Amino acid sequence: MKIVGRTPESSALDAARRARELGRLGDDPRVDVVVIGGGITGVGVALDAASRGLRTVLAERHDLAHGTSRWSSKLVHGGLRYLASGQIGIAHESAAERHLLMTRLAPHLTRSLAQVLPLYAPGHVSQGALIGAGYGLADGLRRFVGTPDAVLRSPGAIGVAETRRLVPGVRTDHLRGAMRGWDGQLIDDARLVVAVARTAAGYGASVLTRVEAVEASGDRVRLRDTLSGRELELHARAVVNATGVWAGELDPAVRLRPSRGTHLVVETTRLGGSDASLTVPVPGSRSRFIFTLPAVHGRTYIGLTDVPADGPIPDVPHATDAEIDLLLDTVGTVLAEPLTRADVVGTYAGLRPLLTSARGDDEDTSDLSRRHAILESADGLLTIVGGKLTTYRRMAEDAVDEAIRRRLLPARPSVTRTLPLVGAWPRARLDEIGAPARYVRRYGAEAPFAAALPDGPSAARGVTAQELEWGVAVEGALTIDDLLERRTRLGLVESDREESTDAAAAAFARRGVEPV
Repeated sequence: MKIVGRTPESSALDAARRARELGRLGDDPRVDVVVIGGGITGVGVALDAASRGLRTVLAERHDLAHGTSRWSSKLVHGGLRYLASGQIGIAHESAAERHLLMTRLAPHLTRSLAQVLPLYAPGHVSQGALIGAGYGLADGLRRFVGTPDAVLRSPGAIGVAETRRLVPGVRTDHLRGAMRGWDGQLIDDARLVVAVARTAAGYGASVLTRVEAVEASGDRVRLRDTLSGRELELHARAVVNATGVWAGELDPAVRLRPSRGTHLVVETTRLGGSDASLTVPVPGSRSRFIFTLPAVHGRTYIGLTDVPADGPIPDVPHATDAEIDLLLDTVGTVLAEPLTRADVVGTYAGLRPLLTSARGDDEDTSDLSRRHAILESADGLLTIVGGKLTTYRRMAEDAVDEAIRRRLLPARPSVTRTLPLVGAWPRARLDEIGAPARYVRRYGAEAPFAAALPDGPSAARGVTAQELEWGVAVEGALTIDDLLERRTRLGLVESDREESTDAAAAAFARRGVEPV
């Protein structure tokens, strides 16, 4: 039976809704919660607060997922690395939140990913035993939190033939097989951010992009609409700073040690068309690995580095030559035909907002914990920092709990553990959705609505006119960059961007909207 699904109007974000929300706030500027920052943490806080019945406003000075949240590895981690470094609590939290994302919150935006670590003689036995023990511990966590085998399988050793089938580009001399583990993968991290933001909007949150927080304290925020220049002062019962590595701009007392994670973009065909993750240990480390990550548009990402990001925080970080060489050299050790600079069609880099410890700036960023914390400034501003994409929901719940406790807000307990995001549909029944598979992977239960939009000029890599128009009509895109950089990810490769600009402009024209 084909599903019909619900219409998405109540959660749709577009230019008209943005204007209405700004008008309402001008008429009535008293709200319960203001969230500053439209990355995964900020939209998570907005959803948690709005779904508890609090009048909630989210302000983002650029676009949803403009910062760190679009530069991840697109993985929903189960915590293997944290187990290796003894961070049992964070590993358990990661496994539990991965379970919720893959089974309840966003099955349509996640999938299981095989992670294949080739074993070469000599030393394959001891290396296999060490990796197998780590995979086994991670699988124990997977079972403990209740993730079924149908979602993530158990790890184990595989032979040479299966290794070559899964990762065809692997070097075969002295190959003795591989260890295969499983983890969760996001279809697209920016799509997750948009889905959370739209779900929050469906619960009444005002989600405002291109709106900058000029000043903020514990009970007041002065906002500026960067499109019109108009300023608006909101009076709030709680204000949450969820701006990640930029948190210090609003609260200079916040001390972070940003870490830069860089990825390369290559054609998947260059790796033999592999749909698995080739996993390579970083020399000299017991807990760090370089991954190849099959991605959208026939591309594969290779990442990631973990180096200190010193100096001013840029809006868009960039990969360094040294990081590019490190990634190419490391993954090249297990490839029959190592990649060269000519194979790199794009790069991207993101900054992690890591909390400093007592050791301060001398501490290696790869050793810093991914724990999160809620800090309060002298004037009452609450800042949520640290953490990682996989645990965004728990971070948001903790932040709103803290706001309720400190500000005595009248609110219900958090419901986000059981709250599916827009488009969510049971994984085992995704094939019931009456739309092409491409749309189902991106929109889940909303796929029939996206596919039913009128046809028009398509973009690069087969991105359809309907997908572009959906970004304008439903997902809050206000600019060409919003569509190409964050709603489709075509902007990762400059040639794709150039080929797609006219199609993106046509999508705005079909909606009668002038891109800003």
